[in-house]
Amino acid sequence: VESADTALIADLFWPEATYDDFANQLTYQGIPEIIGYLTSAHAWGDDIYMNMGRVNTGPTMAVGEWVFSAVQNRPIGDQVPFVTGLEVVFNGATIIELEGGRIVRAADYVDTAPLALQLGGSINFPTDGVTELENIRR
Repeated sequence: VESADTALIADLFWPEATYDDFANQLTYQGIPEIIGYLTSAHAWGDDIYMNMGRVNTGPTMAVGEWVFSAVQNRPIGDQVPFVTGLEVVFNGATIIELEGGRIVRAADYVDTAPLALQLGGSINFPTDGVTELENIRR
């Protein structure tokens, strides 16, 4: 993700592999779609950083926790059609299924609410309550 090395991505995955983006309820099938997904942050972000934290592996699986950050300097499609120039930082996890030393399926799990809040968005609940980043207490 950080380097957008398409040759490396292609080498890691089987041609028929799938990649699930559960946060956005999308599935990417095959190398071209997976490359598009894994490099999509470069279309809107600069100073992209991806840090793998804890990684657990087995003969047919791997699980990794990660931290992603980028500065939003271009629109994010129709979801964020304007530029904020703000840095976003959020955590996620990826589950990987392996066959023959290559990825046959991967799935990202991430909460997209921090992304929306860090870009100045808000979350409106049916009770007319609004959650903004500065209103969240830990």
